[in-house]
Amino acid sequence: MSVAERKIRVLVAKPGLDGHDRGAKVIAAAFRDAGFEVIYTGLHQTPEMVVAAAVQEDVDVVAMSVLSGAHMTLFPRVRKLLDQEGLDHVLLTGGGIIPREDAVSLAQMGVGRVFGPGTATSDAIDYIRGWFAENVDPY
Repeated sequence: MSVAERKIRVLVAKPGLDGHDRGAKVIAAAFRDAGFEVIYTGLHQTPEMVVAAAVQEDVDVVAMSVLSGAHMTLFPRVRKLLDQEGLDHVLLTGGGIIPREDAVSLAQMGVGRVFGPGTATSDAIDYIRGWFAENVDPY
């Protein structure tokens, strides 16, 4: 099966204590409509729970929604745990209320592009498709 034929597997995660999941549900639905295979973790996940789900579901992408202001803790922790589990090839991306300077710092820590409020869902879809085409071995 080639990359063009294989569905992109995305874990949509809502880590931390933030209970606002509307955006995560919207992006999960948009990803499904775009043909991605989507797993949604639900609210109040720990970084360890997110990574355990990523391992179990054999995902290509972890997309986290962080609105609590804890992005500088949650994204690096999940990246570190993914790497420790041998999932350094998995894209960690997401969105939320993340200042530009923090997005730059996160990128330097191995986090992919992060998306802020009002971003068109097509931007995230196009980003993931582009990353997948460049980074996933079809064999």
